[in-house]
Amino acid sequence: MSVTDTAEKIKSMEVRGAGRIARAAAEALRDHAASVRSSDVAAFRQEMERAAATLVATRPTAVSLPNAVHIVMAGLEHASTTEEAREGLIHRAARFIQSSQHAVEKISGFGARHIRDGDTILTHCNSEVALGCIIEAHRSGKKIEVFATEVRPRNQGLITIRTLNDAGIKTNFIVDSAVRSYIHDVDLVIVGADAVTVNGAVVNKIGTSQVAHTAAEARVSVLVAAETYKFAPQTIMGDLIRIEEREANEVLADEIARTLPNVTVRNPAFDVTPAEYIDLIVTEQGAIPPQMAYIIIREYLGWGIEEFHESIGIGANHDE
Repeated sequence: MSVTDTAEKIKSMEVRGAGRIARAAAEALRDHAASVRSSDVAAFRQEMERAAATLVATRPTAVSLPNAVHIVMAGLEHASTTEEAREGLIHRAARFIQSSQHAVEKISGFGARHIRDGDTILTHCNSEVALGCIIEAHRSGKKIEVFATEVRPRNQGLITIRTLNDAGIKTNFIVDSAVRSYIHDVDLVIVGADAVTVNGAVVNKIGTSQVAHTAAEARVSVLVAAETYKFAPQTIMGDLIRIEEREANEVLADEIARTLPNVTVRNPAFDVTPAEYIDLIVTEQGAIPPQMAYIIIREYLGWGIEEFHESIGIGANHDE
């Protein structure tokens, strides 16, 4: 799929979920690198940087996207020929995609260990890794039940309940505002993440913070499933994660909105859950308390980018 098509599908949420977005961006850059026929390495680099910028601009909150692009693009400036640059980028994209898929498998296994036989789990939004934990627990023979939220206004919960249904897991489908009504029937909350900050706060689908606050009030543990490339190195320097606000017509049809001139529709796509409402963050490197987010960033991202490259099989011999 072309960079333009991929960017449009990410922006319109046809491709959704932080991990899927990251892999789609890596695939688009890989395919674009293969199609660019310039023999001038500077022109090739410039074209790839343009493509990367197009992809990164689509979803400002999902940190997985710029992190994936950064990993795939790393080393271009050291290439002396177009072929060297092309081969290096294609190699890094392939390794990132493979690493991302393996991360989902590892997190599913780690997360499933925190689910007990007989547990009732609540999940919000449609997280590949959060669902992976639940499905892996079910596959291991644990008898579990799930409460899944509707997830207004995009109704990602419909994807979640189809996935759970197909896996043979007993599931209750509830509107977002019913979480408090059922929280005392729940043993564990499992959600995904679009970004994890240096202080352990989690940026995820709007409504996550309310779920976590309700769980804390009811003394129900909250587990966040997140690959290491969803941690945000820029927050070390004090940068904030920009919360994407989407089109009003996702909430209120244009023809209705036109009849309400004094009404402004606000549609933030994400919110921030403070670290104190989170018990564990499960990554492919293991489960950590949110207060250890800095360690993940230091060792695998940001200042520790070389170590992160090594952890997914990208060594200096491939990049220089």
